[in-house]
Amino acid sequence: MIEQTMNGKKRMMYSDRVCRLMCFIPAVMIMAILTSGCVLLHPTDPYATASRLNVTSMDNPADLQDERTPQADLQAPLTLAEAIRIALANNPEINAAQWDVAAAGSRLDAARAGRYPILSAEGRYQHSLDDQRMIAARYDGEPGIFDQDIYRGDLILRLPLFTGGRLTNEIRAAELLSQSEEKRLSYTREELVFNVSSTFYAMLSQEEVIRSLEFSINAMQEHRKQVSDLLALQKAARVDLLRSEVRLADLRQSMVRERNVLAIEKRYLANLLGIEDNGDQLSVNGLLTFEEPVMENTGDLVAVALKRRNDYLAAQTRLEAQARRVDAVRAGHWPAVSALGSYGVTATGSSEREDVGTIGLGVSMPLFEGGRIEAQIRQERAVLAASQERLRKLALQIRREVETALLDIQSGSERIQATRQSIEQAKESLRIERMKYDLGSGSITDVLDAQSALLQSETNYARALADFHIANARLAFATGENSL
Repeated sequence: MIEQTMNGKKRMMYSDRVCRLMCFIPAVMIMAILTSGCVLLHPTDPYATASRLNVTSMDNPADLQDERTPQADLQAPLTLAEAIRIALANNPEINAAQWDVAAAGSRLDAARAGRYPILSAEGRYQHSLDDQRMIAARYDGEPGIFDQDIYRGDLILRLPLFTGGRLTNEIRAAELLSQSEEKRLSYTREELVFNVSSTFYAMLSQEEVIRSLEFSINAMQEHRKQVSDLLALQKAARVDLLRSEVRLADLRQSMVRERNVLAIEKRYLANLLGIEDNGDQLSVNGLLTFEEPVMENTGDLVAVALKRRNDYLAAQTRLEAQARRVDAVRAGHWPAVSALGSYGVTATGSSEREDVGTIGLGVSMPLFEGGRIEAQIRQERAVLAASQERLRKLALQIRREVETALLDIQSGSERIQATRQSIEQAKESLRIERMKYDLGSGSITDVLDAQSALLQSETNYARALADFHIANARLAFATGENSL
């Protein structure tokens, strides 16, 4: 009877402990579920405006940032230098590229941090059904402290001693990628300078075209009035007046079309300058001059471009960084040796406590990983091979850009010389045809054709000048002449 009573008490005690443990587990689970979404009380807003960033590591940072409000400069016509300065300070792509440089710098800091020891604090609470020894016995027969509730807190130190070159290669790769991002930022600036310059010259050319059209419209209106007066004196046919009106209407619709082209170019320039306004008030101030170009050897320019082009240098640097990534992955075959140390305090529910500390070396050697390391090596080698081909493609593209720019410069020079002569000839032809018409020995068709030829020559000349300047800007961009 006594034995049955003792067994019954043991079963009751065991059942009571099981019930308490089963009640404790759901409580922990419920607490984890309730707090899992509350790690960040204020999640990051992806649309919040980021602060402005100045990359001071670049050359001449004072030339790349402008503190003036762009809208204040838009009240007066912009020179090319002013437009470039505002664009470099406000263009969103430049700001994004600067943040890319900052991100690369942070990745480099994270890679370098892998060399330093890691110190962490850990805490643990353990509730058991049966009493557990608080710490392991240090000698035979040592009396121990037992309890169902054990608390433990530790400071753990881990220092990598040998990683087969993984950390070194990861740091070097991060350094190269950081340099690559800086060169990409420089190239983005150079590309922006070219885009602003080409748009600026296109606007100057378009304004010249519009002025030529305005002159032609005024001249056509005077000619129409003259024909109308001659018709009243019965010295001209009515068909001459109708042809003049048709020609005048055609000039006016051409004016609408060319002004629309200029408005589009203004909006594109405003976009490059990073201005949120539609750019209607934008105007440019400059001259489309011409100087006979000095043609250089294509091979020499290509060689210079490959040394100065920041996009090519960035691609080379990224290729070198990828080679280091291959080496970092290859280090996965090597053992990793670390120094380990910990110090902590273990306590029981009855307030008994003991200090616990350890120090030692840890070695981790991969024996079988299912081919994971080899797969990673093949992956990184494939990325390396792709980077090599893209670098070769970029070299071919640079050669093509330099050759195209040289051909455009030569073509633009010849066009300017041809159209400049044709303008004088067209003016003289128009003067003669008007004189013949006034004397009654010419036709209105010849006058209209001569006027159309003059307008076309002036338009061709203005656009040839713009194309010549754009080609020169393209050559400077293709050869990295304006490296920032």
